[in-house]
Amino acid sequence: MKKLLFAIILLQCFLTPVFAQLQLGRIDSLLLPTLKMHYQEEFTFDSPADPARWQNEKPGLHAAFGSTDQVYFRSEVPAINSEPKIWEETGWKGERINAMIVVWSPDSLGQVRFLLNDLKNAKGNVLSKKNMQLNLVHYVISNYPYDAREVTCGVGPADQAYLMPDRFATFDRFDLPGRSVRPVWFSINIPSGAAPGIYNGTIEVRSDKGTTTLPYRIKVQNQLLPAPHDWAFQLDLWQNPSVISDYYKVKPWSEEHKTLLKKHLKLYADAGGKFITTYAIHSPWSDNSYMQEGGMIEWTKRKNGSWKFDYSIFDQYVQLAMETGIDKAITIYTPIPWGERFRFIDEASGNYVYERWVPTSDTFKTNWHLFLTDLRNHLEKIGWFNKTYLGINENAMEQTLSAIKVINEHSKDWKITYAGDWHPELDDLLDDYCCVYGKEPGMNDVKKRGSKGQTSTYYVCCIPAKPNTFVFSPPVEGRWLGWYAFAYGYDGFLRWAYDAWPADPVRDSRHVLWPSGDCFMVYPGGGSSIRFEKMREGIADFEKLRILKSKTVKSTDPAFKNLMQQLQQHLQPFTTEKDFKEEKLRIDLQKGKELIAELSEKVK
Repeated sequence: MKKLLFAIILLQCFLTPVFAQLQLGRIDSLLLPTLKMHYQEEFTFDSPADPARWQNEKPGLHAAFGSTDQVYFRSEVPAINSEPKIWEETGWKGERINAMIVVWSPDSLGQVRFLLNDLKNAKGNVLSKKNMQLNLVHYVISNYPYDAREVTCGVGPADQAYLMPDRFATFDRFDLPGRSVRPVWFSINIPSGAAPGIYNGTIEVRSDKGTTTLPYRIKVQNQLLPAPHDWAFQLDLWQNPSVISDYYKVKPWSEEHKTLLKKHLKLYADAGGKFITTYAIHSPWSDNSYMQEGGMIEWTKRKNGSWKFDYSIFDQYVQLAMETGIDKAITIYTPIPWGERFRFIDEASGNYVYERWVPTSDTFKTNWHLFLTDLRNHLEKIGWFNKTYLGINENAMEQTLSAIKVINEHSKDWKITYAGDWHPELDDLLDDYCCVYGKEPGMNDVKKRGSKGQTSTYYVCCIPAKPNTFVFSPPVEGRWLGWYAFAYGYDGFLRWAYDAWPADPVRDSRHVLWPSGDCFMVYPGGGSSIRFEKMREGIADFEKLRILKSKTVKSTDPAFKNLMQQLQQHLQPFTTEKDFKEEKLRIDLQKGKELIAELSEKVK
């Protein structure tokens, strides 16, 4: 198996120059190509784009507002009216609203650039262009086609590859090859102190073959969305800081590494990230990533048989994450590594030693009781004990129950989080329970947990195929996740992983083991993605729904209560959705957004 994986990685390295040409737009028939990898090292690019449609397009620059809920393929004429049409959106103070601007042309364009302007309302109030941001959306290679439904926990067809728009990068200007498309993500962060009202503005798109002006209108409502740090939504994206030092080839935990980490974590903090991922042991997930999860607490077995624990890396990472605003919870993984494999330094030899400590064994209990005593003393001294969870992930029931028993025998004060299938026998044992979508507790079980002060979340991973946040997933699914969490009564959402990058993530999102994008949400350099921003939109929706629901109790306005009942009825199908047709999801979310906007006008 290892030889096979090594061969696949070598093949990826060989193909990188070809993929680079794809990314830079230097190969014709780019969009949604099927890349047939022949044994003779020949490559054929097949494109579904209709040449007749390009022939019918007028020469020169075309630019228009599109939709953030769907993707625009590289060589396919977008189904958008190129005549300037006003884009309209409604948002709260403190909210980020997003749009997609699509640029295309039947012939080559040079010097494509955007000119932003301030927004103004009838009273002369201004939304400054300083609150706006543009990101060029780059295409990356995927191992499944758009909207794939037959996804397994694997890499997809070995003889096919597809281009998908996903990766964000800032830009000044760009050139556009003929018969191609380039999406640009446009964001406006409405200031918390903005005056309510309707603001009008324009974006000017310039090129060497014409200029287009795009009008748009923003309605700012008199409601305030708190800063992401204060959102109630429990977002837990697992991080691996070792990825950063490995990717950039810098010394682990050097000042350079920590500077890169701060930028890298900013996106997570800005989406309301709550949990800091840490590792008590080395490589807990059986070395299934390109970069292993490095242990943050070094275990040393002294010559006399006693144990010493070094928390220096753990302390540095937690403190750094907290400085970026991720400070609500710390998860320490894990009492049960895959294969029950534990690594420690043998002081007598100076070597690393690997041993198997089965959770049902006396060795496991003895060693973990010693560690937990030392760990608790350390956490209490710093003031982190009350926000720390011991994390267990997708382990067999016997192992899980044995580990929990050992933890509880040490102290009932430890908080435990578990990610995996729903098991009623674990319910009362877990402070935080995260279940994989489709293998969840009933809504009443979630409600009961909340009444006992326990939190409940859900996650998606390499399953299910839909809904998900793969590179090839329709973007609307990312926003849907937040609505599902609210409708079901969950406290939040978990995803492995934030940053488990494959070999060349900026060009090729494929992993040798998992579907494209399954193992990461953001890109090197602190680059966001369509998937990440759509997930963030759904979290913001969750917060708005939560705030409006809390105001229902205080309101005596029959119209408001009637609208709230309509919203509750609208939410019910979210909990039973099975088909996940893209158009239906877009309609459901649009209707939900309209109800939020109406309710926001009715309540103070």
